[in-house]
Amino acid sequence: MVEHQTVLKLARQGEAQAIAQLINQALATKGIQGRAVRKADCLHVLLEASQLPERLTYSRIVYAAVLCLRAPSIQILQVYGRQQGEKLPAWSQAFRLKPVDAAANSQPVQPNHAPKAPVATQTATILAKSADSVEPAKPQPVASASPASRSKLVPVALSVCAGLGFLTGLSYLNAMEEAQETGADSGPDALTTATPQPTSTSPLDNPALATFPAASPPSAAPTPSSLTPADSPPSPIASPTAAPVAVTIKAVGDIIPGSNYPGKWLPSEPGEQLAAETEMLFGNIKPFFNEADILFGNFESTLTDYPYPAKDTSQGMTFAFRTPPVYAQMLKELGFDVLSVANNHSFDFGDQGFADTINHIEQAGMKAVGKKGQIVYTTVNNVTVAFIGFSYLPDHNQMHDLATAGTLVQEAKKQAQIVVISVHAGAEGSDQVHTRDQTEYFFGEDRGNLVQFARGLVDQGADLILGHGPHVPRAVELYQGKLIAYSLGNFVGYETLSTVGTLGYSLILQAQMDANGDFIGGRIIPVALNGHGIPKLDDFFQSVVLIRNLTLTDFPQTPLRIDDMGYLLPVRN
Repeated sequence: MVEHQTVLKLARQGEAQAIAQLINQALATKGIQGRAVRKADCLHVLLEASQLPERLTYSRIVYAAVLCLRAPSIQILQVYGRQQGEKLPAWSQAFRLKPVDAAANSQPVQPNHAPKAPVATQTATILAKSADSVEPAKPQPVASASPASRSKLVPVALSVCAGLGFLTGLSYLNAMEEAQETGADSGPDALTTATPQPTSTSPLDNPALATFPAASPPSAAPTPSSLTPADSPPSPIASPTAAPVAVTIKAVGDIIPGSNYPGKWLPSEPGEQLAAETEMLFGNIKPFFNEADILFGNFESTLTDYPYPAKDTSQGMTFAFRTPPVYAQMLKELGFDVLSVANNHSFDFGDQGFADTINHIEQAGMKAVGKKGQIVYTTVNNVTVAFIGFSYLPDHNQMHDLATAGTLVQEAKKQAQIVVISVHAGAEGSDQVHTRDQTEYFFGEDRGNLVQFARGLVDQGADLILGHGPHVPRAVELYQGKLIAYSLGNFVGYETLSTVGTLGYSLILQAQMDANGDFIGGRIIPVALNGHGIPKLDDFFQSVVLIRNLTLTDFPQTPLRIDDMGYLLPVRN
């Protein structure tokens, strides 16, 4: 048997049989058998079981697995589900894994060969016609459920039949089965039909979304020969005149990569031990930090060697976090550009610890945000971006003082095209997922009114609000064309933060803005924390489901749609 590392290496090179082996290992306990074949840049995966595999659950698992492999040779993924004994798949789901040049797709794509399976062609045509007559379901709140059944409750916003991709993919699968029955080579060379292509109503219609993988081609996609660019219908979500993307920001919530107080050992010098720690903490998630102009996080510890905490940690629910200063280098190498130090742990080791934290962040080549009265500027793509950090505490820019906060935003706007606000506020805990237009309290402490603060600063000129503090994800809102993320939740809390229930739901928020700071598009990349507080990509999209539900209930009128794959799509009139 080929060793796992060898299989993994082959899978990352796009070898279909190796990918199928990994999928089968992952799904063995579910009684699902997977087969895979690759033709050009499209990977086709067939899932088969005695009971039909559920589409949303298992197509996402395959998508997440292939996405993690980051195989450069695979740009399109087509997943099929079939019940054992049936000739044809019952469903198909397509995903785009790589950015596609919009200009290259402005012309119709002709298949190299006609599909050679008339039964499959007929079935695909019937499915396409039936799907064409069905009105897409409007997203509704989804009840929480166990991971095994959660996605069964998710509204079906993605297509059941992927048009041309379904048709040509079936002929691939037929050829694969014929090869297996005759003992012939079942690899890509045995298949000769055309590669499925993105349809005209893919997110490429929106310039902002051209850099994102498409969630799925729409139902009843027209055939390439019948569609010309002039016939291409506009996206129902995004305006066809949307401005080009100027800045892409990725943001995560609370970061505590470990604490050596009062006695836990952590690496304190660069070298192999620090590299191993980095891989342990972030190895599963660091590929998803890429493709951003600015990577932001809330650093909720201190970077200091100062030995004396400013808190009495003998009291219940009182914690002091201290991380070795060398971890600033770790975060910089991971790609972080801006870290907020405006939170309730930044003074855990007094003024000395706070000053040390800022110094170490800046010495590593990052920006520290949160010092009282300070505006931090950075320039990307010839666009100046300002960051201001707030919290509910008087040691930082205080969110309760809206007049002073507004003055800071106005000052930042004089020198920057885009102003980003980091705010640490709100009540904490797994039961604090809702955002209401009212003051929140935690153990009697005034944690502020996040809605009033966020909207107020947008009115003063802020362009993006990044909230953190409740330790759980919360709703997002599009207000005056600006994105407000009310809480990004925990991102890493190695042996420090609880990850029970929604405390373990996390995300990487991706936000794209034009040169005026208006939100164009984005995505929730779902993350989950294990029992040790270490992040990984979440196969079950728990934070996507949670944030979409919360947005629908807490801000039902916001002109923002969140689809099944976590894309944030502004609804334009």
